[in-house]
Amino acid sequence: MTKIHPGSVKQNVRQFENDVRESGRYAYTGNRLSARLANARITRSIAESFDFRGSSVLDLGCGDGAYTIEFPALGVRKIVGVDPAAEAIEAARARAQSLGVSNIVSFEVGNIYALSEYLIPGRFDCIVIRGVLHHLPDPACALAGLSLFRGTVVVLEPNGNNPVLKLLERFSRYHIEHEERSFCPGLICSWLATAGLTVRSCRPLNLVPFFCPDPIAKALRIVEPLVERTPLLRDIACGQSIIVACA
Repeated sequence: MTKIHPGSVKQNVRQFENDVRESGRYAYTGNRLSARLANARITRSIAESFDFRGSSVLDLGCGDGAYTIEFPALGVRKIVGVDPAAEAIEAARARAQSLGVSNIVSFEVGNIYALSEYLIPGRFDCIVIRGVLHHLPDPACALAGLSLFRGTVVVLEPNGNNPVLKLLERFSRYHIEHEERSFCPGLICSWLATAGLTVRSCRPLNLVPFFCPDPIAKALRIVEPLVERTPLLRDIACGQSIIVACA
């Protein structure tokens, strides 16, 4: 198990620990309609990004495990979730146990900046990094650490080209407390390229914000397919981007 160096994590790890203590989960994995709609769209995009059947997957920054436990339905052989928040990992293990998927899904406390034991050739076919980079003190360094990986990397991040999101990061209490800062998809692609990975695809998706009122969430979901198909509009209106890269 990887030892976490105190200087390699941000204060927001403590905030996520508090989220788990208070509600047993992270706010964006809750039952609010907007969160359910947004997560469903994101999950579908990840499922379509790679053939997970029979594969071994590393879920970096797995948090409370809400997304990690979705992978058995995609046919993975095994998946390991890694996160620096120990209380979130305990919640994730309890979640997997309650759903009867502990034989496929496991969780470990670990550090995204120290992955040598996870990057052993042949151990994993795919690395999924879902909504993690915008919480890190040095996301470029984290991706650079994947230079030894031989497989597929799927990155899902908030769309840094979205002006509404940039305003939320500046004024929203939740975004400030969790130290969120989104990045332009092109910048993330450049970090992956620097790590020696070839970007195969990069596309914006999802129109529903995680914490918006139900009527707005329903309306946005109706027009979402059109927006996702419209060049330029999708680049600034969509809330996330998914990037797939290979060694």
